[in-house]
Amino acid sequence: MRCLRSLAGATIGALLAALPALADELPVPDGPVILTVSGEIAKANVGDTVQMDLEMLRALGAREIETTTIWTEDMQSFVGVSLSTLMEAVGAAPVTIHATAINDYAVDIPHEDWSSGGPMLAYYRNGGPMKVRDKGPLWVVYPFDEDPMYRSEVIYSRSIWQLDRIIVGD
Repeated sequence: MRCLRSLAGATIGALLAALPALADELPVPDGPVILTVSGEIAKANVGDTVQMDLEMLRALGAREIETTTIWTEDMQSFVGVSLSTLMEAVGAAPVTIHATAINDYAVDIPHEDWSSGGPMLAYYRNGGPMKVRDKGPLWVVYPFDEDPMYRSEVIYSRSIWQLDRIIVGD
């Protein structure tokens, strides 16, 4: 009987010790995967990557940016997750990220950009999800109207749409 109590105590102790690690685990996506993050990340949910569906991105907390862009007419309303919040959620190293679109267009976004909270991964534009033909499902959007430093050719080139994968680091 003592052995059972010790075993039960050890098992409960092991479970309690594992709870913080379990809380840090990312769920596996239920819906279609719209973003895969790999590279220098501390967390994973599918192999050594983080795969996310829209609901997982939404669960990270929404941010809204109202801004004009050089690719659209009039003021646009974007809702999405801050790139800094996403990188924190996957345990990204503080390095440049390599962002790639469905059509293989790719850009590098330095840590200084994404750590500042500037850009976001927009998944809604003007109240609804973005379709692939409308620059979706994900678009890296900077708050262009908030600061003149966001209105440059370099920043415009980093505003990748149809984003589907990010590699953290080299």
